[in-house]
Amino acid sequence: MSDLERMDISPQEREARIQLAAAYRIFDMLGWSELIYNHISLRVPGEPQHFLLNPFGLRYDEVCASNLVKVDGEGRIIGSSRWPINPAGFTFHGAIHRTLPEAHCVMHVHTTPTMAVCCLDSGLDFSNFYAAQLWGKVAYHEFEGITVHAEEGARILASAVGKPVLLLRNHGPVVIGFGLAQAFSLMWLLQRACEVQLATASMGAARQIAEPVLAGCVRDSLNFNPKFGAGQDAFDALRRKVERMDPSYRD
Repeated sequence: MSDLERMDISPQEREARIQLAAAYRIFDMLGWSELIYNHISLRVPGEPQHFLLNPFGLRYDEVCASNLVKVDGEGRIIGSSRWPINPAGFTFHGAIHRTLPEAHCVMHVHTTPTMAVCCLDSGLDFSNFYAAQLWGKVAYHEFEGITVHAEEGARILASAVGKPVLLLRNHGPVVIGFGLAQAFSLMWLLQRACEVQLATASMGAARQIAEPVLAGCVRDSLNFNPKFGAGQDAFDALRRKVERMDPSYRD
């Protein structure tokens, strides 16, 4: 019997833990991890005030379903855990989850391309295929230092103004999704958009896309549409790859 099977939790939480652990392994496989830092948080099904988060001190390739930490909206650990959580991580995760019932998954990374764009005065340039699908979905928050002060959580939430992508200036991106796969789709698009933007900048000025075309790209993109799975198929494809590499995330 695995550690996960020994836990007294609902079948829904068990599946959520497996999905979230897979996400951490996917991030590690894609090179989106940052030592033991950054976070993906997920609301526990049937427990709207409880969330799952990575244990502070473990690399993403060490995260598994049973060692994910359950916390409440204030970051207090529910049940028992061998590991703490990073208080800097749940400052804004908690504020977003507590305030937005539809915010079931929140992701924050420090990848080089996304951080570089966050450090630009102009921010994200809607001049490529990936960025075009995020037109009208991006907001910004001014840098206030390390996010360890609870009161900044409310200001970060206010800066988001209902947008699913929030670029923390001089820091890194936050994406807010109604599900894990949909949040991953947002992060994937943002990562690729920033990679292409940096590559384009090395060659000269980007050719801009007309606003009506940008609006059409957002309308026609299937990445976020629940009717078409909201990114679940892409997430599942990467999970299968993780499964072949190391199925221990399920434990």
